[in-house]
Amino acid sequence: MTDTAVRPPEARPAPPAKGRSGSRARAWATRAPLLPALVFLIVITQLPFVATLVISFFDWNSLKPDKRHFTGLSNYASVFTDPALRESVLTTVVLTASVVIVSVVLGLAFALLLDRTFFGRGVVRTLLITPFLIVPVSAALLWKHALYNPEYGLFNGLLTWFGNLFGIEGIAQPEWTSQMPLIAVEAALIWQWTPFMMLILLAGLQSRPAEMMEAARLDGAGPWQMFRFLTLPHLRRYLELGVLLGSVYIVQNFDAVFTITAGGLGTANLPYTVYETFYRAHEYGLASAAGVVVVIGTVIIATFALRVVSSLFREEASRA
Repeated sequence: MTDTAVRPPEARPAPPAKGRSGSRARAWATRAPLLPALVFLIVITQLPFVATLVISFFDWNSLKPDKRHFTGLSNYASVFTDPALRESVLTTVVLTASVVIVSVVLGLAFALLLDRTFFGRGVVRTLLITPFLIVPVSAALLWKHALYNPEYGLFNGLLTWFGNLFGIEGIAQPEWTSQMPLIAVEAALIWQWTPFMMLILLAGLQSRPAEMMEAARLDGAGPWQMFRFLTLPHLRRYLELGVLLGSVYIVQNFDAVFTITAGGLGTANLPYTVYETFYRAHEYGLASAAGVVVVIGTVIIATFALRVVSSLFREEASRA
């Protein structure tokens, strides 16, 4: 009887291990379509900013190119010590704060109106959104000529009609852009940015839990109590988002100041002062330093805005 050797069962061949090279190749394959957009973004945004940052360290007047030299942080010191630049910084703060606060309040009022059901709500919503869709320069021209003009503007026309209606003779016809220049710029920006705030707050109102509102109503809560204790806390993050995004855009506003008042009569904000320093005074170094200050301030505000946006997304995801 022959001995038969018992062969052990053949082990299955182990699958080939995925090498790092393969995973890297797949990662690059998925990211490759985004590379042209990334390169384009770097060329368009980052390289000019780097060039501006380098120029900001030089005393560079285009009318005296032979006297260009490195000055370190002296241009930045001038930004915060020069009276004109200091005044433009203060004007920027006042302009941004007033426009954002009034736009948020009016946007909240319009959002509460559109959150109700009534006949023609779609038409009203479209009309309220329209100012935000107009090109900023066109909106500024509209306010300057169609509304503020002392001879044929709508505001003075309404004052004349009001005087004739009630028999008031010699009613004043104010020069809006010269007698109240900063308010004139603020009014135009508020008119244009209120729809933006309204859309953000309307989205917040429509995301309120219906069960919570109905329970509060059944418990006898009045409209003011529901707004104060339920609606307003729910809208906190949406209010923060509107304030931060509005501040990011309005702090950089140039169109309204340039078009309505040309930066005169105390309305020159920092972006307009940068324009004046660069194109009128030909001080490339000082203008670049002021521009860098604007960018840094905007980045700080945008950072808070992005944090608010991310927290909103996390909150909505947790509800889902």
